[in-house]
Amino acid sequence: MAINDIAPQVAPTTVAPTTAAPTPAAPPVRSRRRIISLWSVGALLIGALIALPIISVLAQVFVPSGGAWSHLAATVLPLYLRNSLMLVLLTVSLALAIGVGAGWLIAGFDFKGRGSLQWALMLPMTMPGYVIAYVYFDRMSYAGPFQTTLREVFDWSRGDYWFPQVASLPGAAVLLALVLYPYIYLLTRAAFATQSLHLIEAARALGQTPRGAFFRIALPMARPAMVAGAAFVAMETLADYGTVQHLGVQTLTTGIFRTWFARGEPVAAAQLAAMLIGFVALALFLERFLRGSRRYVGDPAGRSASAARHPLRGWRALSVVTLCVVPILFGFALPVFELLRLTWLVGDPMWGQRFFAFAANSLFLAALAVIVLLVLGLFLGYARRMDGGRVVRATLGIAGIGYAMPGAVIAVGVLLPLSWADRSLDAWMRASFDYSTGLLLTGSYVGLIFAYAVRFLAISLNTVEASLQRIPPSLDDAARGLGSGPARTLMTVHFPLLRGGLLSAAIFIFADVMKELPATLIVRPFNLDTLAIRTYRLASDGRLGEASTSALMIVALGIIPVILLSRAMDEPGGH
Repeated sequence: MAINDIAPQVAPTTVAPTTAAPTPAAPPVRSRRRIISLWSVGALLIGALIALPIISVLAQVFVPSGGAWSHLAATVLPLYLRNSLMLVLLTVSLALAIGVGAGWLIAGFDFKGRGSLQWALMLPMTMPGYVIAYVYFDRMSYAGPFQTTLREVFDWSRGDYWFPQVASLPGAAVLLALVLYPYIYLLTRAAFATQSLHLIEAARALGQTPRGAFFRIALPMARPAMVAGAAFVAMETLADYGTVQHLGVQTLTTGIFRTWFARGEPVAAAQLAAMLIGFVALALFLERFLRGSRRYVGDPAGRSASAARHPLRGWRALSVVTLCVVPILFGFALPVFELLRLTWLVGDPMWGQRFFAFAANSLFLAALAVIVLLVLGLFLGYARRMDGGRVVRATLGIAGIGYAMPGAVIAVGVLLPLSWADRSLDAWMRASFDYSTGLLLTGSYVGLIFAYAVRFLAISLNTVEASLQRIPPSLDDAARGLGSGPARTLMTVHFPLLRGGLLSAAIFIFADVMKELPATLIVRPFNLDTLAIRTYRLASDGRLGEASTSALMIVALGIIPVILLSRAMDEPGGH
């Protein structure tokens, strides 16, 4: 039960006005308004800073590209658009089939092994898309061991057989669906588990089989969760770079890299990024439109559908276990086994001091991003609690957009204002002091952490807001009555109650920064390599055996959030 449900609410008017003189009461009111105004101004400044990269990208739409855009539109742009659209449709469809099916099997049925499978189904989310692409491409390509064995066993040669191509658009969609379906699984599993038991019982009493109850009752009620999960998968698919680049699928994201770095056309690259932002905005709009005003409906008596799980035995239970094991096997177990094998046989030749430097860089960036993002999220979340006016609400809305933006778009948006600031400062220093400052912000830790802040601020902000909603306003009133200002109340009253939520946010931010490739690759300082960049470079050169060590470490560190999330969902009420 939430704290709000049991904590008494203390209204400011509980004390009679005659018990205190009006004169001493005036200063606290003026002081509180002044402090609230400072919180609002600070939130507005942070929101403007976070929105700057997106605005910078959108502003490039009106800048002449010197014919580069016309060339793109006449040659490769239709291919980028078609591949991006088809990739999203295929990936979302496959992820929905796997995630919704697994969510219903876990939430609606009781069978042996269910307790282990309900958290094991989340493991593929620890596998970066580009890592699973490297593994399957290496194993299943024409020169890979799988096809080589088939040719040797059946005495086949080229053209004698058909084999699905991993390096293709459908292959990329399958691999992305294998690592992205857990997000749909988590949402739909929670939706199925919290549905009203009365409705499920009524459907069965009217003669519906478990399958009929699923399609007629459970599935329509879980539609908001399905739509939200599908929108997330669509945005992650549009944001992917490593997977599609390695498999040779040309999308808008790969086009941004190619236009900026290979062709040296930053304006045209920014215009491609603006088009990608339009696709993401469309995905968000469709998610809100399809969801409408729907909300999850729980059982007023507190009885959820998880209490009505249908018991399975024999071949039915075996079939359900098999269906649940398949995505775990192909999305996590087989790639991890292959990475372990390659690490044992080959491994990174730089294992030792230089490899640990890559790991140290990743850990340092992730830890620094966690600190910055938690501070920003805590400030914005508390500003909303103190003064939830239009300015603060708009700021929070802007601050949450970054998580839906691809890392490549954010990187382009960050470089544009930073390079402008560097050029302006350098020109002023040359004119005033005949001294060149060079690049101070571009290609620096400041720029990289700024990119991480734009990309992942929504994680800490949403966590802080959700945790603050569980704290009754009466605690704020009591602290103010004892003479504590907002800042002191935040540190002495709210912060201890927020530590659990902040820890969860820190773990997720840490794991996401460890896996982030496009933004790190573009914005990083020169000669700064991380585990993600090390994996990308080696695998891109066909040296998967050497890349396996860094890839395996990324996966190992990503398991931590899964363990914490599994424990949270196993708690009473966590479903």
